[in-house]
Amino acid sequence: MMAGQLRSGLALLIALIIVGAALASAGSLQPHTVGPKDKCPVCGMFVAKFPGFAAEIRFGDGSSVHFDGAKDMFKYYLYLSRYAPGRKTADIGAVFVTDYYDLTKVNGLSAYYVMGSDVYGPMGRELIPFGSESKARDFRNDHRGTRIIRLRDVTPTLLNQLD
Repeated sequence: MMAGQLRSGLALLIALIIVGAALASAGSLQPHTVGPKDKCPVCGMFVAKFPGFAAEIRFGDGSSVHFDGAKDMFKYYLYLSRYAPGRKTADIGAVFVTDYYDLTKVNGLSAYYVMGSDVYGPMGRELIPFGSESKARDFRNDHRGTRIIRLRDVTPTLLNQLD
């Protein structure tokens, strides 16, 4: 009985170490500054013209792709094989979006997004990102947003509703 518990405990410890190392690696990736020649691979717009809406996907190899808004970043993310043949979601090391209120880069994988508001982005109706749920709630109330969603809620159907 003790040997089985020891093996289970050891397996759990090893799993936690592996997950911790992966998270530490992803956490070490920092957002890049958008350059004047960075174009959104989804719509072709120059991203530097829209710093308040800029988003970025950083791959584990250190390369990055910039977007003029979260909506196009999600299109790229959901249709990765179309926009970046040969890449997989497992290759993504980090996702950054710009918090609408304080204009800082926040983790796009854990951010809160307001949809249906009266604020439009460079490509029209947009998912407006926030680093905290309370800021997203305040924005939704102030700007007639309809929903607060998370990454797991973003689907092709939802994105089509925004176009």
